[in-house]
Amino acid sequence: MAQIFGYLIMPLTKLQIAPGIDKQNTEYGAEGRWVDGDNIRFRYGQPEKIGGWEKVTSDALLGATRAILTYSDLKGVNYAVYGTNKKLYGYSEGSYADITPTRATGTGNITQFSVTSGSTTVTVTDADHGALIGDFVTIASVSGAVGGISQANLQGEFEIQTVPSDDTYTIIAGAAGSSTATGSTANATYQINTGLPTSIYGYGWGAGTWNASTWNTSREGLTGADGVLLQSGKWALDNWGEDVLAQQFNGSLYYWDTSGGLSSNLAARTNVSGAPTKSRFMLVSGDDRHVICFGTETTIGTSSTQDNMFLRFSDQEDPATWTPTATNTAGSQRLTDGNQINTAVRSRGVILIYTDTALYQMQFIGPPFTFGFRQLGTNCGAVGINSAVDVNGIAYWMGNDSFFLFDGAVKKIPCSVQDYVFDDINNNALGDVFCAVNSDFNEVIWFYPSKNSNQVDRNVTYNYAEKIWYIGTLARSSWADRGVYSNPYAAEFEASDTTATISTINGVKEGRTFVYLHEEGVNDDGAAMNCHIESGDIDIADGDNFMSISRFIPDFKNQIGEVDITLKSRPYPSTTQRSHGPFTVTTSTNKKDTRIRGRQLALRVSSDAVDDKWRYGTLRFDAKPDGMRGG
Repeated sequence: MAQIFGYLIMPLTKLQIAPGIDKQNTEYGAEGRWVDGDNIRFRYGQPEKIGGWEKVTSDALLGATRAILTYSDLKGVNYAVYGTNKKLYGYSEGSYADITPTRATGTGNITQFSVTSGSTTVTVTDADHGALIGDFVTIASVSGAVGGISQANLQGEFEIQTVPSDDTYTIIAGAAGSSTATGSTANATYQINTGLPTSIYGYGWGAGTWNASTWNTSREGLTGADGVLLQSGKWALDNWGEDVLAQQFNGSLYYWDTSGGLSSNLAARTNVSGAPTKSRFMLVSGDDRHVICFGTETTIGTSSTQDNMFLRFSDQEDPATWTPTATNTAGSQRLTDGNQINTAVRSRGVILIYTDTALYQMQFIGPPFTFGFRQLGTNCGAVGINSAVDVNGIAYWMGNDSFFLFDGAVKKIPCSVQDYVFDDINNNALGDVFCAVNSDFNEVIWFYPSKNSNQVDRNVTYNYAEKIWYIGTLARSSWADRGVYSNPYAAEFEASDTTATISTINGVKEGRTFVYLHEEGVNDDGAAMNCHIESGDIDIADGDNFMSISRFIPDFKNQIGEVDITLKSRPYPSTTQRSHGPFTVTTSTNKKDTRIRGRQLALRVSSDAVDDKWRYGTLRFDAKPDGMRGG
């Protein structure tokens, strides 16, 4: 500070803001910290706008995608497999194919169609069909028209609308009936049973087990353990060489032979015919090549014996041999700490197994026991089948109220947004949490549903290189890191979307997935990406005096387009902030003149136009004392 010709001259003041988002403190308590943001990340301690995304193709997939597997075949051709609650899809060289397994097929198993005049709803009779609402059936070889609806309009793939009985269900035909009639026969092929797009608690008739309530007593309004958690449909996907093993959540294990190509090549149980028929999760062990089913059957092939804490592993190099003998390495193990096995990941030559309460290690030790098991921690379980990842031998996961890592010891990760996440998360949908890795930016990202949302609508990111946290509203139901493809691939579920899917399905209901190529450009699929970051209050000259700010000098790196800067001031911590701006900053902006007065100052940086790009550097401002009186 100096005087020139009697005037008090102060040096420019630099706003010093620490990296990462802090939501554990009040805005004033988080002085010198960023307190809010969206669509931003930190690199080298400074915030910047995240990379953009664009659709891989314009194709829509049916249902909510909960798993993505990317890989290359032996010829170097790249593939991706997507598991949704309704379908299993294969993708390669710009084309998708429906590779969903079938569970039953027959000749003449449809014994009649019932048609009502003026209606497209058709009741189909097939004894013990085993179908659920939302399942898919392909009808062929219809023997004749019924009620004015032609054979062609009764053939093809249909989504089942209702299931009045074990022997009947309804579909939407391609045309309305001209008369009320019953007749005709046909062949039906049924795809595997579908699941829900989101996890919810179910109440009322059919939600609970028989005799769970008393006669004439409503299940509506019950909460917690009194309700029945209806889990969303999910998949576990892994490679078996160049082929794919696909485990349907609480269902069977399927095999997709990549060499068969995309066209008319459905996943099947043919190659895993001896595998358990009901498991929660699946993983291939690694170099020793055992397939492991978690939360599976104690008696293979008897789904009623499923034990959520029981695991089985196949014979080495043989995904179809699961019964232990003296001459193979198949086996089983039951874990004890927890209620269910939620997930598992490969890490540094071992398998890390997460129950809802504990962490176990499974390590290949050879004959006669094949695998050894050791508990590594308790009160550190994972929340769902996609909630954990391994990055370079360090595992990261989301627990019920904290984030953890394992680097040889279980550690709770200090988290500056912990309360923000866990105080506003949908506990009924924790199973839908998806943990992703964006290795180019040292990020582990958890996509999760907030308290008032049934589907993923937020994300929280841990930068493991800089050990800082940030948050956002980017919603992705699944993610595959860069590797096989040069950019990450991620899926977004749009619950009300009715875009035509890759194949013609009659009566198909709403709910679509679109797959995006991430870190591509700076836009939201061609549209503007809104992003912002905001600081907590920062004392101006220790807050002793009111200060008058006459100008500020912005500093950005790699800026393209415009950035908006808003300064917020207040005289005391408890008073309402007063906003100044936004001030538009371009690449040619040297300074901005202002008339701001206060004791505390906060900064907001934002952009909302197509092709905007920026990385914040710092901000300096010209401040002079303006007395100690209130204002």
